[in-house]
Amino acid sequence: MPRDSQPQQKSRNSGVEAYHPLFTRTGIGYDSHRFVPGKFLVLGGISIPSSVSLIGHSDADAVAHALIDAILGGAAAGDIGEIFPDTDDENAGRDSIQMLKEAIELVRERGFIVHQADISVIAETPAIAPHRDAMRSRLAEAMGISPEAVSIKGKTNEGMGWIGRGEGLACIAVASLVPVP
Repeated sequence: MPRDSQPQQKSRNSGVEAYHPLFTRTGIGYDSHRFVPGKFLVLGGISIPSSVSLIGHSDADAVAHALIDAILGGAAAGDIGEIFPDTDDENAGRDSIQMLKEAIELVRERGFIVHQADISVIAETPAIAPHRDAMRSRLAEAMGISPEAVSIKGKTNEGMGWIGRGEGLACIAVASLVPVP
């Protein structure tokens, strides 16, 4: 059925016109951080023992940051730098899972909830597989969804570019949002 002939349903609190009860919006997020010598790094809300740490204004959790941008993007609610600016001292060293929870509340106020998330971590180190289930559980809990609705994959850059040289890592996240029931 053409979009303009579908029945319209207004999502609660959002001002967004939905065309079907299962109306879905999608957002994409990206984040990257440099490595510095360290003893651990935080990814997906999990502290991972490592010879490197990630440097950033908050806890530098690139997984959570990419996911926050995907969620905010799906709701057309801005981006992480707008909501949690690195010029604000309150965000210095901040727990990114708390930032994720605030982003979830913001999109809920706009009439959406997260339905599913898919995240790729591009890094030569650390290995993601041993920490995947813990990250999925931690992120799912923060978003109020099942761990089965969160996918996390680790990919290398095959030794190419700044990631391949071990200078840092990057994350790409996609999130689907549906209207608040």
